[in-house]
Amino acid sequence: MKSASGRVALVSLLALAQGCASLEPIENSENVKDGESYQAQYRATSDDEAERLRKSSVLMNAQRCAPDQTLGPPGSRMVPADIDILSPGDLIEVSISDDDEISGKYEISQDGMLRLMYVPPVSAKGRSVDSIEESVRKALLDEGLYNTVPLVSIRVMDFAPARVFVAGAVFEPGSVTVGSVAATSLDRLRQETLGGRASERRLARALQSAGGVRPDADLSRVTVWRGGHKKTYDMRPVVTGHAYPDPVLLEGDQVEIPSRHCFQEELMAPSAVAPPGVKVFMSNLAVPASSNAQAAISKDTVELRYGTRFLQAVFSLNCVGGARLTNSNRSAVLFTRNPITGQSIVIERNLEELLRRGDRDDFDPYLMPGDALACYDSSVINITDLATKLGIIGALGVII
Repeated sequence: MKSASGRVALVSLLALAQGCASLEPIENSENVKDGESYQAQYRATSDDEAERLRKSSVLMNAQRCAPDQTLGPPGSRMVPADIDILSPGDLIEVSISDDDEISGKYEISQDGMLRLMYVPPVSAKGRSVDSIEESVRKALLDEGLYNTVPLVSIRVMDFAPARVFVAGAVFEPGSVTVGSVAATSLDRLRQETLGGRASERRLARALQSAGGVRPDADLSRVTVWRGGHKKTYDMRPVVTGHAYPDPVLLEGDQVEIPSRHCFQEELMAPSAVAPPGVKVFMSNLAVPASSNAQAAISKDTVELRYGTRFLQAVFSLNCVGGARLTNSNRSAVLFTRNPITGQSIVIERNLEELLRRGDRDDFDPYLMPGDALACYDSSVINITDLATKLGIIGALGVII
């Protein structure tokens, strides 16, 4: 009996010690708690009703877009017709009337030239099929191979992949290859028919292959540099489901998309230029789970739908609810980075409190690629475990 009393006293002291102890508040280099970081939703929760009404996260995010960072003028809803323009590696078939020797299949060389027999190279990179046909006819006449204008026909048999470079407000800037098709996906019948189509060698595909556009991207000023010349496209309609310009890209093109330096919630919806998904690192060691496996959490990253928010991910983490008393004080921590500054950001949310707030959306951030989530119960978990081992579970009813 005396031994049992001693064990109860020991657990009581430990519980009091942990109850009095408090962890140091989370600190960040950026002013996260006041909503001045990448997302206003990162800010600390507030119980001041007037403050909440005056400052919604949507408004705070919008106000960070400075006047000199306004969007470009609305682009035309009319999307220009596609033109077959060639790039190095493209496979074409050239047919010349009454000439089986020169006619045949050719590949556009790495320097962008079409090299036919008996005539000088013809520039092909960045040019339309119709334009190249005219140049071939002229070359045949200039070389004296024909006395009258020959019939020349060129058809595209296959568009080659193109390596392009993407910089600016994308999650993974760098070189990407667009237009490559797996051997198992090749449509032989389509290849053998007249004509061709560069469905994968386009601007939207390049942006998505570079990790997708960030929420601070300026879609009204997407620039493609080619041969020292640039062309700017307004791709805002891609977010609303309207027709948008999506030009064919060529080998060596440089794509640049500027940042507005503000978080635009409308860009957090899945689209042709958004990340295909969000890979997030997750850990759930809350009771009753003693390991991630028991919480149905993989040791690898979990891919979620782009646009997933903190609370949605917490449900995916199996972090909401529970049969234990300690589950009522469960919290979750989000580790992320500001993609503009590179600064790390850590926020903590008490799940029960957040779920019960009517303004929960103002404090429920969107997840970014590479974020990490961890779920844990209150500090009393350790006391519970200790009491279980000491065989005095009943005493916890008094202690807690």
